[in-house]
Amino acid sequence: MNTVSEGGSAAAGAALDELGPIDLVLFAYPPDAPMTGEAADLLLDLVEQGIIRVLDVMFVQKNEDGTFSGFEAKDLNAESVGDFTVFDGASSGLLGDADAAMAADAIDPGVAAVMILYENKWAAPFAAAVRRNGGVLIDNQRIPHEDVVEALEAIEAS
Repeated sequence: MNTVSEGGSAAAGAALDELGPIDLVLFAYPPDAPMTGEAADLLLDLVEQGIIRVLDVMFVQKNEDGTFSGFEAKDLNAESVGDFTVFDGASSGLLGDADAAMAADAIDPGVAAVMILYENKWAAPFAAAVRRNGGVLIDNQRIPHEDVVEALEAIEAS
């Protein structure tokens, strides 16, 4: 992520200090996915409630021959991205070609994916307070849903 250069304004630096944690998620959609629009609606609801702020949305399609294409959330049409058209313009420039390549490596041929970079606005005041008080984030990890379910099932079984 870009930082404010030495010549940057104090206001820009202060705004960066107020950022919440940033997450990147990648969702794959096989060709037979029903694409009901429910996910886009729920994500938009989180934005409208001020819980998250979408910084970037990128779409990736991996062809049967292994080649791929990626495109930003600009000039979207429902035929290619379904209800994710609500995020048309969600492109800060933080995601690029290398991110599209990473996403393509993670999906099978014939599969489409959407990559969403978002700020956890709900955590911004806490994170800013930690930084103002000299705290430094050392690590941030996301535990996959399947791992939590598996661990809980193992606990129940014992």
